[in-house]
Amino acid sequence: MSSMKWSPLSTSRELNWNSSLLLLGQPKRPAKNLQKLIDAGIHTLADLLWIFPLRIIEKPRLKSFENLEGEKLFLGKGSIVSMKFYPAYGRRGKGRIQLFNAQALIKDSLSSNHLTIRWFNVYPNLKKQLETETELVFMGVVKESKGQLEIVNPKLNPKIEHNDELIVEYPTVNTVPGSHIQKYMDKIPLELWEQDLNYASKSFHSYPRTYLLEAFKVLHGRSTHISKDEAVTRIVFEEFFTNQLKMLARKLKNKNLKSEQFSSSDEQIDIIFQQFPYQLTEDQVKSLHDIRADLNSGTPMMRMIQGDVGCGKTTVALVAAQIIISHKKQVAFMCPTEALARQHFKTCQQVLGSDISFEILLGSTPPVEKKEIYKKLKDGSLDFVIGTHTLFQDSVEFKHLQLAIIDEQHKFGVNQRQKFISKGHNPHTLIMTATPIPRSLQLAQYGDLDISTIRTMPRGRKGIKTRIVDQMNYEKYLSFIKTRIELGEQVYVVTPAIEESVTDLKTVQEIFKTYQKFFPEAKIGCLHGQIKNDEKAAVMDAFSKGEIDILVATTVIEVGIDVANATVISIYNPERFGLSSLHQLRGRVGRADKPGFCFLLNLAPIADESKQRLRVIEKSLDGFEIAEADLKIRGQGDLFGKSQSGHLNNYKLADIFQHYPIFEQATREINKIKAEQTEVLNNILLELCEDKNISSTI
Repeated sequence: MSSMKWSPLSTSRELNWNSSLLLLGQPKRPAKNLQKLIDAGIHTLADLLWIFPLRIIEKPRLKSFENLEGEKLFLGKGSIVSMKFYPAYGRRGKGRIQLFNAQALIKDSLSSNHLTIRWFNVYPNLKKQLETETELVFMGVVKESKGQLEIVNPKLNPKIEHNDELIVEYPTVNTVPGSHIQKYMDKIPLELWEQDLNYASKSFHSYPRTYLLEAFKVLHGRSTHISKDEAVTRIVFEEFFTNQLKMLARKLKNKNLKSEQFSSSDEQIDIIFQQFPYQLTEDQVKSLHDIRADLNSGTPMMRMIQGDVGCGKTTVALVAAQIIISHKKQVAFMCPTEALARQHFKTCQQVLGSDISFEILLGSTPPVEKKEIYKKLKDGSLDFVIGTHTLFQDSVEFKHLQLAIIDEQHKFGVNQRQKFISKGHNPHTLIMTATPIPRSLQLAQYGDLDISTIRTMPRGRKGIKTRIVDQMNYEKYLSFIKTRIELGEQVYVVTPAIEESVTDLKTVQEIFKTYQKFFPEAKIGCLHGQIKNDEKAAVMDAFSKGEIDILVATTVIEVGIDVANATVISIYNPERFGLSSLHQLRGRVGRADKPGFCFLLNLAPIADESKQRLRVIEKSLDGFEIAEADLKIRGQGDLFGKSQSGHLNNYKLADIFQHYPIFEQATREINKIKAEQTEVLNNILLELCEDKNISSTI
């Protein structure tokens, strides 16, 4: 590990903050790591500033081994007493080269003490370097192993003469190590750090107290002219302000687009309603009223339908689809999982008339069938297709796609959604989410979308009772499960873990074996994300047909399974899930005329905050109330679960809950600009409209 720093580039290359990141490399030999950063959306030197350090710490002074302290960064110097090398079996580096592990015993140069240093997975060049060294200067975090202090993978030969230096550690980005990002930061010309950035609020003379670049310099360890809190506040304001501008630009761009108009009469809608074996709720009818107006507006619909699991969002989507199909145009319905796609396809089989041609297109669809579906989509003979990620593949072409429906849109990446929508020419777009979105997030993240909310549930639902189960009442719980099975009902058992681990998580296999012992007469199935799609489909089909009494599964059942006879869902380690995820899982039961039961199996001690969260889900069935509570307790990053945190929160530092007063300040500033600087605002919005990266929240 080298401590050598790259020298700042000369300004003779005329670098500015908008310069391409590639200019930090060699002119005739662009670095692969720079291209990886560009692939991750970091195109300019200004973009590089948004990669914030993981930590900034003061470089320690050279001390004797007598001052070693666990978990503290230590700078030491000593002579090598012994050195051992051995192959790191099973570990290969680039080009399949053999890696090595090493262990050295070092005698302190400032005392008579000794210290063990270990290296893991080192390349031969470092091995060769260590073999020739007799003395080492090293820096690393002190760890305790078997009662002894040691250092693992230290930095070698750091400069020791500048003890006032800060050590800045950056994260890995798209496999580019933080050490390389640090080197790219160091190559930015010193003069450039004195030139202010171009940024959104600067155009309107908003928030003048602190220059944005000064805030960046503080957070990158290059200035102390303002406090860290001031720097964070300044950058958070800029993120909120810029995001609000982007939403205004998206709305403006969408308003200027033209799309086909699709009218629908009340008589036509009444005929479509009669296809469903139930009466639509007031909220469903209101949502359809909004959609009908959108479809006939002449500009592309950008509408989100939000509502709890089982509230009838799919019904609304299918009515909208039939309006489009009645005009001889095509509809595509994209789902995140094959299970959900099959569920929607099954619903279509039950309600759509024979005059509508529809197919299901999955990754597991046989090649011959895929080829036939591709042909029908291209020549326009297929009205309606339901599918997964396959729908945005290059091989899929539509003749007249005019309605794109996306279910659980947060489970798709931005590029995936945009690629799907681009299959048509300015098609209308309807997205659905079963995770109710708090009003604060609606304003911050979805301000450019029209949102319809379905709160009322279909008639006939018996509701769901939720109870927390601990070791004290576990046997009582098992007895209840036995009773429900004897009544002919079915049970979901959910765990967050698939395989054995060092944690206290209950695994799928462990629970499967346990329930076989508890319920020897019951038919028990097992389902998780690592089994093949056809096996998964077979298990789901068997459960749907009542051939399985208890289904032990991971969260693959969160969406896509609708079994009316399943009345109980038991969730192990519920503290590992967000409240909204627990609420969605709970929505798998109580979907028909039988009451549902949800058990949160908390069999090990958990933190007070986790207990507080579980009480929220135990006491409330209102998804909107739960989403607000989840936002307050965990923050917005976890609202849609771990996979969503990177997408929903497009901010680097800003957090809509933690920084809500700053968000309100940015919103007030935008509203003031709308009133006082209309012409400047419009010019900037038109410029932003040209940026493809902000073309759609969808």
